[in-house]
Amino acid sequence: MSARRAAVSASTAIAVAGVSAGVFTPAASAGTHRDDRVAFTIRDPRITESSGLAASTRHPGVVYTHNDSGGVPKIYALGKDGQVQAVLTLAGAGARDWEGMALGKDGRGRPSIFVADIGDNLGGAWPYVTVYRIPEPSRLRSQTLRATRFRIKYKDGPRNAETFMINPRTNRLYIASKLFGGKIYEAPAHLRTSGFNVMRKIGDAPAIATDGAFSPDGRTCVIRTYFGARLYSVDAGGRPAKTIKTIDVPMQSQGESVTYTADGRSLLVGSEGKNQPVYQVPLPEEALPSPSADPKNAGAPGDAEDGHRDPSNTRIGLFLALAIAAAVGYGLMRKRR
Repeated sequence: MSARRAAVSASTAIAVAGVSAGVFTPAASAGTHRDDRVAFTIRDPRITESSGLAASTRHPGVVYTHNDSGGVPKIYALGKDGQVQAVLTLAGAGARDWEGMALGKDGRGRPSIFVADIGDNLGGAWPYVTVYRIPEPSRLRSQTLRATRFRIKYKDGPRNAETFMINPRTNRLYIASKLFGGKIYEAPAHLRTSGFNVMRKIGDAPAIATDGAFSPDGRTCVIRTYFGARLYSVDAGGRPAKTIKTIDVPMQSQGESVTYTADGRSLLVGSEGKNQPVYQVPLPEEALPSPSADPKNAGAPGDAEDGHRDPSNTRIGLFLALAIAAAVGYGLMRKRR
């Protein structure tokens, strides 16, 4: 078993323990109606670890994706049928552990694609991580594009992360750590290519967060886990704010990607692995886009869920999580012998 698979198994074990102890609740408990459907299936043999999704607004019906670790720096543009329409190769970029992607703008306001090389399965082994940006082509064809590199550090030290988001209103970057007690981090308002861009903690994230996205109108955002997704309102400053509700998502072999559809009315959720379906999950009414929405009230939709939890349950969940993770690690070591 590879180091990455071992880390995934341990993370899944921790997540299961957290669910069992009631530390966090999978979205299935929200009792949402199952109206989601398969939007398309990724069958291209070059895409075996789809770890990020981003729906294009410049090219209707196109969804971008990329592979995870150990691959080449390429972005795949998928059509409505899931077939690859173009391959964008990032010149000057590496692909150590790509975990997420999002659409944003460059310094001159032109449409751009951002890819986040932010994975760290050793939980702090890398002193910094990297985000790459390329222009989103006006004409969709296979080509090589020069990547702009932004080096990222966290104010409170290195950590593993898979969730990468950009608020389309502010063009600001956000990352959520993949921890038992995950946090949301905010990038500086303007990224620089020299030195480091320091991310600062601004809030809490669901345990074992695997991806996230802002809605096209910037009024809401979502962070998913292996078990479900949490929908947030966005405050007047553009930050993730109060929880609107949890959303049920289909069970997947390794659910690590999410994006809003271009019209902002549904989510697309995907998984790593070969021949994986991408599901379309309708959003609740309170999260649907509103043409007349006032940016000053961007944090208003929905009611916040009760954020108070019994500390004793948290301690029990942590104990079980550590026990299961240790058992998984011990089993892997025995296999290697």
